[in-house]
Amino acid sequence: MTKKDNILIIGAGLCGSLLALRLGQRGYNVRVIEMRPDLRKVDISAGRSINLAFSDRGIKAMHMVGIQDKVEPLCIPMNGRMIHDREGKTFMSNYSGRPHEYINSIPRGELTALLMDEAEALENVTIEFDKKCKKVDFENTTATFRDYHSKEEFTVKADLIIGTDGAGSALRKSYYLEKKFLFSFSQNYLTHGYKELSILPTDDGRFKTYKNALHIWPRGDFMLIALPNLDGSFTVTLFLSFDEGEYNFNNLINPEIVTEFFHKEFPDTLDLMPNLVEDFFNNPTSPLGTVKCSPWHYKGNTLLMGDAAHAIVPFYGQGMNASFEDVVEFDKFLDNHKGNWETTFKAYEKSRKIDTNAIADLAIDNFHEMKNHVANPIFKEKRKLEMALEQNFPKEYSSKYSLVTFNEHMGYNEAMTKGRAQDKAILNMIADNDIPTALDMTKEELRGVLKKVINETNEILEEDKVAKTMHH
Repeated sequence: MTKKDNILIIGAGLCGSLLALRLGQRGYNVRVIEMRPDLRKVDISAGRSINLAFSDRGIKAMHMVGIQDKVEPLCIPMNGRMIHDREGKTFMSNYSGRPHEYINSIPRGELTALLMDEAEALENVTIEFDKKCKKVDFENTTATFRDYHSKEEFTVKADLIIGTDGAGSALRKSYYLEKKFLFSFSQNYLTHGYKELSILPTDDGRFKTYKNALHIWPRGDFMLIALPNLDGSFTVTLFLSFDEGEYNFNNLINPEIVTEFFHKEFPDTLDLMPNLVEDFFNNPTSPLGTVKCSPWHYKGNTLLMGDAAHAIVPFYGQGMNASFEDVVEFDKFLDNHKGNWETTFKAYEKSRKIDTNAIADLAIDNFHEMKNHVANPIFKEKRKLEMALEQNFPKEYSSKYSLVTFNEHMGYNEAMTKGRAQDKAILNMIADNDIPTALDMTKEELRGVLKKVINETNEILEEDKVAKTMHH
């Protein structure tokens, strides 16, 4: 493990470009090979979400590589969820009771391009495009690629290969197919898929609806969400079942049915989206899946990172943030285990996997929460109470959402365990009328509620601990 090590990274998406930049800053020779064309020269965004939710864990990674000030201009702050009901009435539900906590909408293409530019500015980093990885020989640390233009195949030898090549990873496929070691792999799909739509800006380039929010139209079994873009447009995503319910992707087959569906379920969007039908039939419908696998590495030769190791559904807005955090965590282990790649990989995976499993599970939970509960009265009560607790006791209380999104010093698993216990505690106490939820409580009364919530949460955590030890 010396600075002379030649590292090959497969895939120059968000995770691969950040990793290349960081390893380049550390002095390694890095070669990145990407199958798609260079997005700085060609538009390749079709059908992939063009904007992403960017929050504290991702921001921490930008600080690590020293480009936070360049990323900031790309961000649009979203302070909360704007919920739209069937009548077109809206209410705002803030993400946090602390005013400095919000998430950002950021354009995928621009952020990736910035990371590529920064990485390529280092003399020890190169990025090549239009070359598809066919297979990886992880025993001999070589990878075979096919050039899309010349159609020729070539093999690259490296000291180390890291696969950041997304949910369809070629490195992971090689692990699976070669059967040289015990490799576990699961891919679970939701019964729902998604489709990208758009709200275009007004003729003079303004936003047609409130800019600083993540808009949600929750409808029980399905939903619509919208995130703002820098040019005044919104990227809108419809999450809908493939084949269940009165309307689904399999039966929305002509303009009349699509318009009827939106008219019935999302009437306030029709004025905003005159381009609805065109978008609907031009853009693909894509599946939503979770990928888990282990181990992520083979000896000290190869390693999976980002979506290649743990793809998740997008409902916590943490996919990119989790992949960026991978690089931050990996970076720590580079300091701890100088001299041996295998022990570095082992220690990194052992520490990281528990957190990536947790965020995968949280993202599925949040899917059900967003489409069902956000409009549910008891859930609204709970959110309002949590906001009041965060506002009044910013140091002592954080909701599950805040723990996951804004507490970048706490791992996902700890945030999930604590957050779930809190949720359970609050919902139980509201249902049993053990705590008041009136919003005109004095600070003292609120403190009494906080005390109860903390005690009840600790009891639940304790019970869970006991239950776990009994299982072992």
